Amino acid sequence: MLSKVEAIDRINDLSSNHIPFLFISDFKSENNEVLIMEEIDPKQILYQINGYGNVSKVEDGEVSTQLIKSPMSFDAYQHKFDAVMGHLEKGNAYLLNLTCPTPVVGSCSLKDIFHQSTAKYKLWYKGQFVVFSPEIFVQIKDGQITSHPMKGTIDASIPNAENILLSSDKEMAEHATIVDLIRNDMSIHADHVMVEQFRYVDEIRTNHKHLLQVSSKITGQLKEGYQLGEVIFSLLPAGSITGAPKPRTLEIISEVEGYERGFYTGVVGYFDGNNFDSGVMIRFIEQQGEQWIYKSGGGIHSLSNAASEYQEMIDKVYVPIY
Repeated sequence: MLSKVEAIDRINDLSSNHIPFLFISDFKSENNEVLIMEEIDPKQILYQINGYGNVSKVEDGEVSTQLIKSPMSFDAYQHKFDAVMGHLEKGNAYLLNLTCPTPVVGSCSLKDIFHQSTAKYKLWYKGQFVVFSPEIFVQIKDGQITSHPMKGTIDASIPNAENILLSSDKEMAEHATIVDLIRNDMSIHADHVMVEQFRYVDEIRTNHKHLLQVSSKITGQLKEGYQLGEVIFSLLPAGSITGAPKPRTLEIISEVEGYERGFYTGVVGYFDGNNFDSGVMIRFIEQQGEQWIYKSGGGIHSLSNAASEYQEMIDKVYVPIY
């Protein structure tokens, strides 16, 4: 593992020499992998980054998609929710991403889920965890940087679901806060930062139910002479999985959540020698001893409802195999 400083230095060196690499960083940016292709053992790490990867085809065989969930009680969630709301009421934060661990039982392996799931960003890491994320972190191509923050979720089976999602004052406030945060973060290293698309809807298919999720597209032109390592780490951790203001929400998350996120909500990315593509590591199952732990959550705003947020946390416990 590399420290943050070591990872920045190695990314800068490899990118300046147009050497492809895989980048993996945990939520706190404390544990980082920056691996050139020759260093990646497919017996230890499998990845698919929006079309790039070290797996040429999906392995044959059917995989059971059933997950038996054991979420925390609503009362336990309410306690955490109320603690967050207390901080919001005091003005310590405007929006905070609250996540929780859910024990789950599956009848396959984490590697099976990697091979059979459908997602833009997939990673199986040393038998420790598997990621199948739909969320783009940043993409850099020809000096242009693009981010697609994802914030806002609803069960697609609800009548008129898309209109409900897009007309919700709470969802609008959450999304606008994160878009503004990421736009400001990007402005550190980019000029002409603008929101090209605001609140477009994607359908996420799951083994249990379909979800609608809202994203926006933010672009900017990186300043001449930029260093890729500095750009990446200046944006970490991702605003969509922390909140605003970011430094204070990180303190509150540590205080309220009561568990270590680890690599969950970190970032996985691939540099092809010229361009960089990366995803936020949401939709995440971790192996803890003999137990699987699925980590999920959502943004809490002053307009949030505890019961709705609790259900969203549970709805996000799924595998995209269909």
